Amino acid sequence: MTDLILPVLLSGGAGTRLWPTSNVGVPKPFLSLAGERPTFLATLSRIDDPRLFVSPLIVARSEHRYLIEASLLDADKTGSILLEPEPMSTTAAIAAAAEWAAARDPDALMLVLAADHAIRDDAGFRQTVARAAPAAREGRIVVFGIVPTEPETGYGYIRPGEPLSGADGVSQVAAFVEKPDAARAVQLIDEGCLWNSGNFLMNAATALEEIRRHAPKTGAACAAALREGRRSGDTIELSREHFIAAEPISFDHAVLEKSDRIAVATATFDWADIGTWAAVWTASGRDAAGNAIEGDVALVDTDGSLVSTDGPVVGVVGMKDAVVVAANNAVLVAPRDRAGDVKALASKLGKLEGALIGGHARHYRPWGYYQSLDVGQTHQVKRIVVNPGARLSLQKHRYRAEHWTTVVGTIEVTVDESVTLLGENQSTFIPRGAVHRAANPGKQPAMLIEVQYGDYLGEDDIIRIQDDYGR
Repeated sequence: MTDLILPVLLSGGAGTRLWPTSNVGVPKPFLSLAGERPTFLATLSRIDDPRLFVSPLIVARSEHRYLIEASLLDADKTGSILLEPEPMSTTAAIAAAAEWAAARDPDALMLVLAADHAIRDDAGFRQTVARAAPAAREGRIVVFGIVPTEPETGYGYIRPGEPLSGADGVSQVAAFVEKPDAARAVQLIDEGCLWNSGNFLMNAATALEEIRRHAPKTGAACAAALREGRRSGDTIELSREHFIAAEPISFDHAVLEKSDRIAVATATFDWADIGTWAAVWTASGRDAAGNAIEGDVALVDTDGSLVSTDGPVVGVVGMKDAVVVAANNAVLVAPRDRAGDVKALASKLGKLEGALIGGHARHYRPWGYYQSLDVGQTHQVKRIVVNPGARLSLQKHRYRAEHWTTVVGTIEVTVDESVTLLGENQSTFIPRGAVHRAANPGKQPAMLIEVQYGDYLGEDDIIRIQDDYGR
């Protein structure tokens, strides 16, 4: 048994309420919003204290594996990863994490954290965790409750009960309160209720006992998914066959609202779930007219608005309290007070091929990433960044030829039997059907621009002959 705490980072959402910047390919935790660094990196920094924490366990969607590995590498951090074949909500993610932790130490304390929440006071966060630890070791699930700063209608609330003896600032939970309307939110604050942050501390044995008691189907499915999962170093791909048998229900509804072992620790740190564009506007610096601006933006007679672009120039005239976001070859326009409804837009966007992923989003791979810059009927232009010492699979295409130009660093190019070095501003041609590969022999990331031409440009037109990553 160790007194150190295992942070469990939940990073399984797509963040569609922040579409089009946040999308299935690159979700909210990995984006810089409101002038802040990505919350995934900020969370890693917050738990970087060897006196209190061990290396984290990260639970994420399978398609985000390489994005997470790249983020860990950029932050010079290590961690173990559980990969979900399908998003099944937080009960399944926590059940799999608890099984993983209990196999190593049933008494291990698990600090379950959403990877997309914003906290600036790292010292206050650690102090709150330390205060909550005794109650968690005694078998409580301790939720972090936030003292409200305004009558927020987008958060759930917690009504604290009797204080727990020997646990400073920790109380029993008298009730969980669903997201209220504005008048009810004011009343709840007057009654001393706290925001439910959705972050909590518990030991692995307690987590498993309560999941088996209140969500037995999900507990059994996740135990089997972990047991039958495919292991690769510190990463486990949970078995799809078993994992999809779990119920897609949140941990709040499945366990917290039913268990008699719940406590709440009043947090001494700031907290925000920057989950909508309205929240991003609130957290951003604003000009004299109340506008939050990012990118090449021109405004006339506009106030109280958030206007952001990742490339094209955006002009706004005569708007008030609006959200205008241009990103990944898509545009969102909405009243700021309807920003929470962007999630409802996802059901319609899901019918448009690629819309939720974002046409120009980065797509991370074990060797680096690629990003589509332009697509036509018979051509596509990509930016490809290859990590130091990495190489793409040895492959060929049935339907397209490619032109490669190195723009940063040096690329080692294999075309059939020929192997050459391609320096900056040098190009080569890959004929249709040729066996080819790009590799980076250098110590810094290398970048090439790829122009594809052919009858079909899909990613499934890749015939892999040899691959370092077992794909």
